Amino acid sequence: MTGVPAPAGGSGAQGASSAKPVRGGKLGAAAVNQASLWNVANLLTMVRLLLVPGFVMLLLGNGGYDPAWRSFAWAAFAVAMITDLFDGHLARTYNLVTDFGKIADPIADKAIMGAALICLSWLGDLPWWVTGVILGRELGITLLRFWVIRYGVIPASRGGKMKTLAQGTAVGMYVLALTGPLATLRFWVMAVAVVLTVVTGLDYVKQAVVLRRQGMAEARAEAAAAAAESAREAAK
Repeated sequence: MTGVPAPAGGSGAQGASSAKPVRGGKLGAAAVNQASLWNVANLLTMVRLLLVPGFVMLLLGNGGYDPAWRSFAWAAFAVAMITDLFDGHLARTYNLVTDFGKIADPIADKAIMGAALICLSWLGDLPWWVTGVILGRELGITLLRFWVIRYGVIPASRGGKMKTLAQGTAVGMYVLALTGPLATLRFWVMAVAVVLTVVTGLDYVKQAVVLRRQGMAEARAEAAAAAAESAREAAK
């Protein structure tokens, strides 16, 4: 990445005094100057990946039903969810998007969520069909994005963000050894998460079909225009 351009309207001390501070202060300046793999956004993604095996060990520690171990597992899960929020924001705000981040970030997201769901179902805390619905949806949407990637990118919707929040909250509540009313509450939070998972998944399918049809129509129109142009050139 090249250096930050000099501010217009002056140079030297005068230019420096008239320059506007980079948003984010010291963090902004540091982030703008690093375009390598080792930027803060990628480091947070790496931390999240490293948390996955530690989270599994904590969740299954002492048989998987010890409240203390479950609390430590919840803390690791919460850290993973928080870093997920920050690494994407930092990458977009300070232009730290890298090929590694594009690949590793969604892998880290699905790894921590998938590990939590599978472990909870294996322990008998969560029905396997819930795990199947959520993981099946995530895998299906990933394949769907590849299916239409030549025609465009399906943007993240508000419903998708709500789904992520609901899933994270619900899974976090299941990781904790809750009893009584809180155990009942987590059931309903998970029910909301499952509904949002299905509804947003169907919305993504609809968007993908529309995007692919539009892309194919545009490609046919461009091909027809090119053929007509070639015919005109040949007729001259």
